Amino acid sequence: MTKDTTAWFASWFDTPFYHILYKDRDYDEAQLFMDNLTNYLNLPEHGTILDLACGKGRHSVYLNSLGYDVTGADLSENSIAYAKQFENDSLHFEVHDMCKPFGKHFDAVFNLFTSFGYFEHEADNLKTIQAIQADLNATGFGVIDFMNSEYVMNHLVPVETKTVEGITFELKRYVEDGYIVKDIAFTYEDETYHYQERVRAFTLADFEALFEKAGVYLLDVFGDYKLRKFDAKTSERLIMIFK
Repeated sequence: MTKDTTAWFASWFDTPFYHILYKDRDYDEAQLFMDNLTNYLNLPEHGTILDLACGKGRHSVYLNSLGYDVTGADLSENSIAYAKQFENDSLHFEVHDMCKPFGKHFDAVFNLFTSFGYFEHEADNLKTIQAIQADLNATGFGVIDFMNSEYVMNHLVPVETKTVEGITFELKRYVEDGYIVKDIAFTYEDETYHYQERVRAFTLADFEALFEKAGVYLLDVFGDYKLRKFDAKTSERLIMIFK
């Protein structure tokens, strides 16, 4: 599967196995983050939010329940097809490539849960930040919630076996050419599958360089979902607010 000409995120994210492997993600933690983030940003009542790389829409649905007008966008057609069941007058989902401007202006654009740094071409990282900026209105905020690469590399679990819904996933993690890589192998119905996740090990300094090229102003940096101060050694997340 990794030899496919399709970018890994376009194929792996579109499989049911991706959602099985990560089914136990902490929804309470995600909702706490959305509460803290929207309070911090002081978004207008019924404000508009673009959830960029929304997956199956869990953040979008919760943000909508808080009263915001939310658009969820993702490259995965299967994820968007699933998310569309939750649509209403103030919640919409569309297939979209985040390297390109969405074509509307929002009070906030959120890129959550390390949904950045997948691209093979460096230029696409800059294009994504430029696209986020283009989608902000005059008072809007961009938010990128990324992993703290230094912390992740220092706490990498090289080999792990995880069984979910009767499928045993063999996971191998390593750093290669500036990317944090996860090899995922498993057997399902007598067929062997192999996928790979590759995410650029961006540091805060890397993002600052991209922001400068994009003409974006970095307002604040947090290190976890409680919005505590970022520390390169101890923080698990790298959450950046910009405009």
